[in-house]
Amino acid sequence: MLKHKEIAIIGGGPGGLTLARLLQLKGLNVNVYERDLDREARIQGGALDLHTDSGLAALEKAGLMDEFKANFRPGADLTRVVDHKAKIYFDQHLEENHLQFEDKNYRPEIDRGPLRNILLDSLATNTVHWNCHILSIEPLADQWKIIFENGHAVIADIVIGADGANSKIRPFVTPIKPFWTGITMVEGSVKNADKTAPNIHRLLKGGKIFAYGNDKTLIVSAKGDGSLGFSTSHKTSEFWYRESGIDFKDNKQVLAWFKQAYAEWDQIWHELFQSEDTLFIPRPQYCMPLDQKWKAKANITLIGDAAHWMPPFAGEGVNMAMLDALQLSEALTDPSFTDTQKAIQTYERKMFSRFESVGQMTLFNTQWMHQPNALNKMLAMFSKNKLKQGLFFFNYMIKVMLIPFTRKVFGLAPKQKVFAST
Repeated sequence: MLKHKEIAIIGGGPGGLTLARLLQLKGLNVNVYERDLDREARIQGGALDLHTDSGLAALEKAGLMDEFKANFRPGADLTRVVDHKAKIYFDQHLEENHLQFEDKNYRPEIDRGPLRNILLDSLATNTVHWNCHILSIEPLADQWKIIFENGHAVIADIVIGADGANSKIRPFVTPIKPFWTGITMVEGSVKNADKTAPNIHRLLKGGKIFAYGNDKTLIVSAKGDGSLGFSTSHKTSEFWYRESGIDFKDNKQVLAWFKQAYAEWDQIWHELFQSEDTLFIPRPQYCMPLDQKWKAKANITLIGDAAHWMPPFAGEGVNMAMLDALQLSEALTDPSFTDTQKAIQTYERKMFSRFESVGQMTLFNTQWMHQPNALNKMLAMFSKNKLKQGLFFFNYMIKVMLIPFTRKVFGLAPKQKVFAST
């Protein structure tokens, strides 16, 4: 069906690269077009936890599990849950028996950079074309002309948008737009954390911190290079990031904002904002409608955030993207399909169903994590015997018991707001 077709994947993140690897293993002609100047152009984001039935399943199918096991960070998944004063209420480091790869609930951590390198190194030479920031695409009979900002243009038989939340490909697949969730995150990264944020570094202990207090959250993750990544999240108006007057390139202004907005929080957290090297990025959180559907086309589709943008509060983003890649590759290479439209339709139906379920879990997390008693509400979900199972049991409870509640609270209206703006 695709033996002599040119497949263009727009975006070289984990989803796009995983798809390229899986299709190349089937002998297909694949090119990946990435906006970065080269593979070293920018520092990659923080740690990613990969799940057995999604991210890890895709790597297994791609024949890359040995490489993953050589590069993941044991212990980086261990979590401490604290309040805004940094008092520890739950500590996975104290557990005697930690999960391993044979456990279906194990979520091993790997930094985004090493994962990207594993995938890049698995591809045929010249598969990835750098400095290809897409400008637009144009239909050309039954093909697509892809135009880049550098003046380059290519022709492809099939286009797959793996270009993230602000996808340039999405409008050619569907007019559906995301809705505002009421939350803004501010992300940052601290280099040489043992010296620049020593108290947080000790509290982090090479793993993760989830801190809750006063309708706000703060999440911190260790990285393999000695740095740490963190993100605050709180209720805001939709365009707070530009209406607040804060210059997020001015670290002193960001620290002043944090001291005011998180006034009740302990001074230990100020360490995250004091380094002059820290780059801050405000990220308003949106979500695609959970009941989204569109009519499948024969030569274009979406994976990852381009298909189902949602907040990160369930740790499912990269896993969804990699599972998209796995299921789309299987559909496109299934000999029982006589045309690409049927293959893409089969993939998209599975993707819609998965997103509806995962999206509900994500929005439920988004709600409770930004309530006054978030810490108590979370801990109340665990009895002492269940607490040992930690956040894995918590996610299970959400998926099995709380999704119906989430559907009732949020509904599925495309324009519906999750929170009233503050």
